[in-house]
Amino acid sequence: MTLHPDTIAVHAGAEHPDPATKAQATPLHQSVAFVFDDAQYAADLFDLKTAGHIYGRISNPTQDVFETRISALEGGVGTLATSSGMSAILLAILNLARAGDNFVALETLYGGSVTLFTHTLAELGIEARFVPPDRPDKLAALVDDHTRLLFAETIANPAITVPDLDAWGEAAHACDIPLVVDNTIATPILCRPLDHGADLVVHSTTKYIGGHGTSVGGAIVDGGRFDWAAHAERFPTMIEPDTSYHGVVWTDAFGPAAYITRARTVLMRNLGTTISPFTAWLQLASLETLPLRMERHSSNGLAIARHLAAHPAVSWVAYPGLPGTSDRANADKCFTGRGYSGLLSFGVAAGRAAAADFVDALDLFADVTNIGDTKSLVTHSASTTHSQLSDAELRAAGVAPEAVRLSVGIEDVGDLVDDLDQALAHAG
Repeated sequence: MTLHPDTIAVHAGAEHPDPATKAQATPLHQSVAFVFDDAQYAADLFDLKTAGHIYGRISNPTQDVFETRISALEGGVGTLATSSGMSAILLAILNLARAGDNFVALETLYGGSVTLFTHTLAELGIEARFVPPDRPDKLAALVDDHTRLLFAETIANPAITVPDLDAWGEAAHACDIPLVVDNTIATPILCRPLDHGADLVVHSTTKYIGGHGTSVGGAIVDGGRFDWAAHAERFPTMIEPDTSYHGVVWTDAFGPAAYITRARTVLMRNLGTTISPFTAWLQLASLETLPLRMERHSSNGLAIARHLAAHPAVSWVAYPGLPGTSDRANADKCFTGRGYSGLLSFGVAAGRAAAADFVDALDLFADVTNIGDTKSLVTHSASTTHSQLSDAELRAAGVAPEAVRLSVGIEDVGDLVDDLDQALAHAG
């Protein structure tokens, strides 16, 4: 039976009631270790001949339900939950790239991702190359024999641009590399990148999936469709015998799930970027209301974007739901039709200082750097996350000095509009 995403978000991966306890809710398995039936069963687990739980750094029954549910929502063959969104991105890249390799990323990415790419990964000998988000025709010129992937976001943060995922998927595959998409802001409720050319998806589950600002987590989803073996010279980690597991060849042993299996049994095992059972349990419960929350975030976001676009104290608004833009066209092409998210940016017409005054004058919107909370949040990027840049550098990075980013929550939209109006009046 084919289930609707709203049903998958409540049921996928779990047995109701729990077969061991008859509990209706999925139990929290707060355990580090798991008992082996006998010595042979333990040996088979360690040799990857049978599925099961060995140690909490690698997997956990509660984590397993969480991962299975995300896989079902995204349409993937497997998911690995991680300790944070940044660790998900890190593992997603390290699973393919080694020192001396490179990858290509869209220019408008989240600043934390750019810092990871241009500093930390650079120190590991992995080079990031950047391409404009609207120029898939430029990709081939940046790809060489050591290029391992293309990285994009469904909705860029804080630029709020939406790339044509189908076009980028075609461009990546023409270069024999996979497309990795950060789907944190859209979530699988608003967009399923695997249906539009992506091969791998990453999430900061801290944001909309967790949804309540209470826990930090991440996830990698494997679409299971990229043919690693067909490009053996480009992807040695997938097709060369792995000496850390008795010479296993991942594509031979695990087929479509080769990528995600290696991510867990090699990278997660050795780097320890493990999600806690309690975090997995919290975010599993939050997944049940994700469809409802995303619809409310999106309806509130669209209403506020329209209001700000007509406000005399606002110089511009960036939101995919506003008509007449390439972002709207790309979103209508690649999104599911259930909204355009709760994230938007706009410019305070009176400039940078007035933008900071506006943030200080808000009552309902909290001045924090998080997004995706049920509560409405605000950030003035020029004085916080991008404070080290000059005004010229800010504009070059796609972050205007007068820009304010809103993460619109699920409160009454009239109350939110009133709060924005009084703050704009205060900011002149």
